[in-house]
This record gives sequence, structure tokens and C-alpha cells, in this order.
Amino acid sequence: MKVIKHFFEFIFIIIFFLIFKIIGYKYSTNFGEFIGKKIGPFFRSNKKIQQNLTNSNIGNSNKDREIIIENMWGNYGRIFAEYMFIKKYRETNLYQNIEIIGQNILEQIKDNKKPVIFISGHFNNFEFMAMHIERSGIDLAAIYRPLNNKFLNPIMEKIRKNYICEKQIKKGISGTKKILRHFKEGTSIALMIDQRVSEGISCNFFNKKAFTTTIPAQFVKKFNCKVVPIYIERIKLHQFRLEIFKPLEFSEDESIEKITLNLNTVIEKMIEKNPDQWIWSHDRWK
Repeated sequence: MKVIKHFFEFIFIIIFFLIFKIIGYKYSTNFGEFIGKKIGPFFRSNKKIQQNLTNSNIGNSNKDREIIIENMWGNYGRIFAEYMFIKKYRETNLYQNIEIIGQNILEQIKDNKKPVIFISGHFNNFEFMAMHIERSGIDLAAIYRPLNNKFLNPIMEKIRKNYICEKQIKKGISGTKKILRHFKEGTSIALMIDQRVSEGISCNFFNKKAFTTTIPAQFVKKFNCKVVPIYIERIKLHQFRLEIFKPLEFSEDESIEKITLNLNTVIEKMIEKNPDQWIWSHDRWK
């Protein structure tokens, strides 16, 4: 049954991708927002999202949270539509739609030729972050989780490898070994630390325990490397602001648990800035 479901999801998405390509970028992202708001709630329970918002103390009332949820689905839909235009963002003047803050930090990292760990979360549009880092001339490997849909995943992997970041590493034990090898060879690592993981530690996230990856903290302890937070927000319908923050450094006596907690706090502040631009449908506190 799951295979049949995934097949029809694949056909459904391919049809929309074709429509997006025909009607062009601006109409597509506007249409994507409409699709997200109308169809998104069928894929993830708004009740669960409301609970996540309440547990995180985001929004002053249920009405406020309903607005956040609706905008979240709209943003999700725009991201969905923008996958058809990733190549144009990489290679054409569409890239001018992204305002960059902190480019000098990336230039310093490139000149120092010492790998760092870039951290962020699933903000809007999160794919542009790794794209910009690599486009800036930094040797980068991005960690990703393959889609559950086996029909759709090869297409998404091709888009990511060709236009976002050439070095893509699947999450998992084998992926961790590749991360270590790449890092030793001078390749910086980019990963999202906002999703629940099974191999992490239980750590406070909005004052509630959530399993969190310890990869950045482990690399800090092993290599004494810097951690660089990066954030993206949609400031207008078709325009973004991407910010690279000052590298974080930790003392030798700080534990993996403390470093991980500090990084969770960084992500919390990013979420609080634009709560409707984070994907609350993740089962983060399961």
C-alpha cells in the first residue's frame, strides 16, 4: 500500500512541477503558496502543529497560532514551487533576489582554508544556504535525509547535487564516516540540527527535552573547529535575506551536552524571529 501511495504522490508532484515550469517563477510561487495552504493540512495534522507551538510558547493565543500555521503552509508551498527554479537561482539573475549579510565571514573561512561546521534549520528557503556557501567558493559537503518516497527521491537528489551542493551525504552511520573523511580532507560540513534524531542526546529545545544531533559538538571536541550559524528568511514574496553569523568557538572544558544545548539555543532564536518560516510539522519532541 505504501508503494502505491508513494507512486501517486510522485505523479501528483510531477504534474505540479510541470505546471510550475509552464507558468513561470512568480506565478508558480504564488500558486505554490495557495497549494500549501489548501493541501498541506491533509499531510500533517494541524492539531500536532498547534501542540508544538503551544509547547514552545510561540504565539499568544490559538488565533495567533492559526495564523502562524497558515503562513507556514504557504511558505512550505512556495519552497515546493521554487525547486523547479533552483537552477535559475544558481545560474541566472534570479540570484539577485537573495540579500547576503556576512559575506566577509565566508571569505575569511575560504582564505583560512580550515573547515568549519555550518549549522541551521529548515527555514525559508533552506536549500539556498548550502547553495550560497558552495557558490562562494567554499569546499562543502551537505548532510541530508533521503525522502521516504523512493520515486521522488532520485529527482530531488539530482537537483541538490547539480545545483545546490555537489557533495551530498546521506544521514546514517555510513554518512558519518564520510563526514569525518571529508572534514579531514578540508571540506566544511553543513547540516540541519533542528530535526529529531535517534542517535543524538536528549537536550532542551524550547525548555522541553528533544533528541538532538551531537555531530557539531563531537567535531568541536575532536578538531577544535568553529561552528558557523547561518539563517535565511523570506522578506518579500520573492526575495530573501541570508545571514552568516560570526563563528562560535568553545573552550576545551565544555562538554558535548553543553555545546549541543548552546546550539539549540541558537536555533531557538532563529525560529522566534520568524516562527511562520520554520516547519513546525516535524515531530520534534516525540
